Amino acid sequence: MTEKKAFQKVYTKLTRITKATCSVKATGAGYDELALVNGRLAQVVKIIGDEVTLQIFSGTEGVPTNAELIFLGRAPSLKVDDDLAGRFLNAYGEPIDGGPALSGKDREIGGPSVNPVRRMQPSQLIATGIAGIDLNNTLVTGQKIPFFADPDQPFNQVMATVALRAEADKIILGGMGLSNDDYLYYKNVFENAGALERIIAFINTTENPPVERLLVPDMTLTAAEYFAVEKREKVLVLLTDMTLYADALAIVSNRMDQIPSKDNMPGSLYSDLAKIYEKAVQFPDGGSITIIAVTSLSGGDITHAIPDNTGYITEGQLFLRRDTEIGKVIVDPFRSLSRLKQLVIGKQTREDHSQVMNSAIRLYADAANAKTKLENGFELSDYDERTLRYAREYSEKLLAIDVNIDVNTMLDTCWMLFGKFFSKEETAIKNDLVKKYWPEQPVK
Repeated sequence: MTEKKAFQKVYTKLTRITKATCSVKATGAGYDELALVNGRLAQVVKIIGDEVTLQIFSGTEGVPTNAELIFLGRAPSLKVDDDLAGRFLNAYGEPIDGGPALSGKDREIGGPSVNPVRRMQPSQLIATGIAGIDLNNTLVTGQKIPFFADPDQPFNQVMATVALRAEADKIILGGMGLSNDDYLYYKNVFENAGALERIIAFINTTENPPVERLLVPDMTLTAAEYFAVEKREKVLVLLTDMTLYADALAIVSNRMDQIPSKDNMPGSLYSDLAKIYEKAVQFPDGGSITIIAVTSLSGGDITHAIPDNTGYITEGQLFLRRDTEIGKVIVDPFRSLSRLKQLVIGKQTREDHSQVMNSAIRLYADAANAKTKLENGFELSDYDERTLRYAREYSEKLLAIDVNIDVNTMLDTCWMLFGKFFSKEETAIKNDLVKKYWPEQPVK
């Protein structure tokens, strides 16, 4: 990605150097164009008149004001073809798996999102095997949705689980600021599951420069667009962790002396996030890009600028929470939401999906009220006692992220729990559905 060409103009006088950027008087440079500064890869981020500012990915330490600067005449690109499948690459699209160099066609990254007239309304179910998602917050192709999770939650394990279980032709992982342990975890899980033929990964670890994270989502989505548009495949993009991506944006903007916005984030944060998430699309001919991202929360603060802006752009959110009753991580049914689930539940899933989902969560909410009464010393009714026992089994058999069953089994499990703990009237489900699905011999 860094070779020089003959007869390129060499600049040898930098006008300004910060911790992440440098500036030079130059003409003919373009936004996002790559350059070499003292042998280090850089990218144009700002042009005012003839002053060009570049971010140096590995930082500016040791770069003198008389460093050689050569513009490469092109933006970052990725070589795309079918051989991308099974590869682990860095933020520049270079192999880190010991395999051969990529040999596909060069395609610039970071292009515009799909024209709305070429989109169709998402309408195909994406099953993950996780009931907290498939039953309560069903995902559809072309959707964009984040996991909101505290940093100590096992969100990388959840993302790996989704990758292995999801019904998609290609899974493309964009890892930003991963620890080496997390990187090796992903690699080993995919290899041991024999799933590498449908996995592509772009990895930036904590040992790599933070600014390189800014390339990862665009690399990931460029690969996704190739398989969705040209191969008409169902592509699932997993991005983790978007908080570390936003932190890298802040590093560059702050060191360019831009005035920060809320929580020290750049004023362009909404646009920077939207240009990524808006790549989610369902094409009329069958190809699609679905984006599931992780946004880690600082101290559980949902009002921070990163989750706050993300919530305006995406179509719902999935909350991870540790359930102290069962000692497992669950997808919280109260704080999670998929705004597009109505497009598929009861249409591509069984007819009782909507009613069962609503009743199951309502009864779970009644259990939460009963727990509050218990904690405050109030006497519990028989119904309260039954809801508490129901909630524990509901969490263990359905909400826990380690449960892997199909949607029909999820629905049958709910009916089993209804019959075990409640009367038909207490579930408040339509009589025709009760007659059809109520267990003949409820487990007691």
